[in-house]
Amino acid sequence: MKLENKVAIITGSSRGIGKETAILFAKEGASVIIVNDKNVEEGKETSNYIKEIGAESSYFNCDVSNKEQVKEMIADISNNYGKIDILINNAGVISDNFLVNMNDEDWDKVINVNLKGVFNCSRFTAKYMIKQGSGVILNTASIVGIYGNIGQTNYAASKFGVIGLTKTWAKELGPKGIRVNAVAPGFTKTEMISKIPKKITENVIKKTPLKRLGEPIDIACAYLFLASDEASFINGAVLSVDGGLVLG
Repeated sequence: MKLENKVAIITGSSRGIGKETAILFAKEGASVIIVNDKNVEEGKETSNYIKEIGAESSYFNCDVSNKEQVKEMIADISNNYGKIDILINNAGVISDNFLVNMNDEDWDKVINVNLKGVFNCSRFTAKYMIKQGSGVILNTASIVGIYGNIGQTNYAASKFGVIGLTKTWAKELGPKGIRVNAVAPGFTKTEMISKIPKKITENVIKKTPLKRLGEPIDIACAYLFLASDEASFINGAVLSVDGGLVLG
């Protein structure tokens, strides 16, 4: 198994890509910590399912944008498990609008979760990883964070920011034995995508060389590779998993 005896924290893992990643990691031998502050019952169900298939798991109800909650959670996980091998900053939200119509609430909500949440989880986890001399931090970017996208000023800004954090931390933490990489999913079949008008998703499929949307397992497999020892010399990379889509 690729992640045998590893301890992995995955934020936003009650559904979608995060849930698929959590289950895959568990099947590959990891103890998986499920983290979210919405859909609490779904988070607990995911953790219980992982236990049912024979892996170790626990659930934390934590708002990643809340510094004190994150600090306490990371400390508890380190104390309970004795180490933290992998952190996946997967929690994310959207609140789309055109620039001239976007209000402060739309902006702050997305930046606080998608960018500040990544900062909070990583800064506290990194301290423990530095002490143990090893670790992997994986950040969820997006192709929108590479190419931009109409109507997603806040989301694009947050994901451009995540890419910047990834490359900076790869340089800072690499000498400490910690690898930091990002995955940039394309349009993937999740609840988030279900909110996009069908006409737009159909157009995306037409522009994608593989002629389909991504599945959560497609992204989960990318996380698995980057978290594993097979990617031991990959640091500061942004892996696009988008079927070849290039936004025009």
